[in-house]
Amino acid sequence: MTKLILYTLHVSPPCRAVELCAKALGLELEQKTVNLLTKEHLTPEFMKMNPQHTVPVLDDNGTIVCESHAIMIYLVSKYGKDDSLYSKELVKQAKLNAALHFESGVLFARLRFVFEPILFAGGSEIPADRAEYVQKAYRLLEDTLVDDYIVGNSLTIADFSCVSSVSSIMGEIPMDKEKFPKIYGWLDRLKALPYYEAANGSGAEQVAQFVLSQKEKNAQKA
Repeated sequence: MTKLILYTLHVSPPCRAVELCAKALGLELEQKTVNLLTKEHLTPEFMKMNPQHTVPVLDDNGTIVCESHAIMIYLVSKYGKDDSLYSKELVKQAKLNAALHFESGVLFARLRFVFEPILFAGGSEIPADRAEYVQKAYRLLEDTLVDDYIVGNSLTIADFSCVSSVSSIMGEIPMDKEKFPKIYGWLDRLKALPYYEAANGSGAEQVAQFVLSQKEKNAQKA
């Protein structure tokens, strides 16, 4: 029996993207929590596995794979019954890769732009220009959704990546349903997945609660 170990932190959007992918594939993961706030990711043991000291990290019987997008592609390519989640067809694969870069370069990057000053630098407010930067990302995503899902009319790993970031930041930067109806429709389709809440929904709520709590603590110290 293959032993898949995921070094993870459930509040982390990239980690939850991998959890969604594993659930979609019917894979069981042994999850080992790595607490970033207590710097468990900087231990010699962890840095030997991943010199970039980030989560998630997958250990597949000694094969180490780092970075959420790479992990999902690996899991689908090795364990998927078909290529529906990550197409082998060149044109669709190119669109999927573009969507993954959009998630990491725009959606997740802007989430970090908002959250990191609060989590690591004592910030107690989200500056208006940073909030507006997120709203512009929402608009880009809305315009991207020309079909039911991020790439075409079927679920792919691009949806797992994008929803992990979007669901996390919505708790801090509200999204107007009238302005972004396609995103809300897409979110409803993903929330209907039987594994969505356990793999992503609960973690996204935890992020929002934690950031709010940290903002309040930082304000009291100021």
